[in-house]
Amino acid sequence: MTPSPDRLAQAAQKAANGGLPPVHLWNPPFCGDIDMRIARDGTWFYQGTPINRPRMVRLFSTILRRDGDAYFLVTPVEKVGITVDDVPFVAVDFTVENPGTDQVLIFETALGDTAPAGPDHPIRVAQSPESDAPAPYVAIRAGLEARIDRKSFYRMVDLGQEEVIDGTAWFGIRSGGTFFRLIPAHALT
Repeated sequence: MTPSPDRLAQAAQKAANGGLPPVHLWNPPFCGDIDMRIARDGTWFYQGTPINRPRMVRLFSTILRRDGDAYFLVTPVEKVGITVDDVPFVAVDFTVENPGTDQVLIFETALGDTAPAGPDHPIRVAQSPESDAPAPYVAIRAGLEARIDRKSFYRMVDLGQEEVIDGTAWFGIRSGGTFFRLIPAHALT
């Protein structure tokens, strides 16, 4: 039997009281895939229709887990597969704590998650699937990433600097004591 979104939401609500549920500890049986999809822009769909209830989307996001390249909604008693077009979250803003050499960029997703970029929450840049433009990401939690939106990426680039690593000059950003490479410095000219 495939669980209904309402049953999943009820289980998520019970699990989410007091913070994020420990989905990494739960090993329920796989109950099959459901027709739920997270689009590249962060919109959640059920049976092709956008889920317009932000609280429900937030609840589902708290029971989301990535195993390998697959994404699942997990409760203590059931695990269902969903489709994620790119990554499940979109980072829509960031703040800077301790500007300068000790700065920490704290990213916030459209669903209210926050993550301080650093060794535990690395930033990576890939090539966008739609163009040759860079596609920046930041780790949010337990293997789940957020695509950094364009305005935040441009703000981040304004804070960037060049550093030489293993004889190669890189343009990147420092956060949490770590230098994250964005692009080879020679590509900026």
